[in-house]
Amino acid sequence: MSIEARLHELGITLPPAPAAGGVYTPVVVVDNMAYVSGQVGYGPDGKFVTGRVGSDITEEQGVAAARIVALTMLATIKASLGSLDRVKRIVKVLGFVNCTPEFQKHPAVMNGFSNTMVEIFGDAGKAARSAVGMGSLPFNVPVEVEAVLELHP
Repeated sequence: MSIEARLHELGITLPPAPAAGGVYTPVVVVDNMAYVSGQVGYGPDGKFVTGRVGSDITEEQGVAAARIVALTMLATIKASLGSLDRVKRIVKVLGFVNCTPEFQKHPAVMNGFSNTMVEIFGDAGKAARSAVGMGSLPFNVPVEVEAVLELHP
């Protein structure tokens, strides 16, 4: 089953791919690897999802924000590669969680991202992963994620 068909089956509609917000390329392809720049989440209104986990938003809201980042990343990948079917597997994910110093459940927040990728790609969506807490992130977003993907030849 194609990834587009899988998204349809799950009732998932990807948001529009955001434009690059600076001097960088959203996705760089080298041989059969794609390197995805840090992605943040946009709400249905097209504005950043914002808030600091542990003070402005709850852990559960952080998980939901991480899912939104996953969908934004997929939109970026699709816009850059032409099709999500080019993705063979998600190799490595690095997640940054904007949180209070006391908050320690960064991996739980990042599960919102990882679970979404597994839901869509199956075992090929299960990646090596790091999840770290940050004192701040751009525009006060709760989650930013970058990834490395293996592409079909």
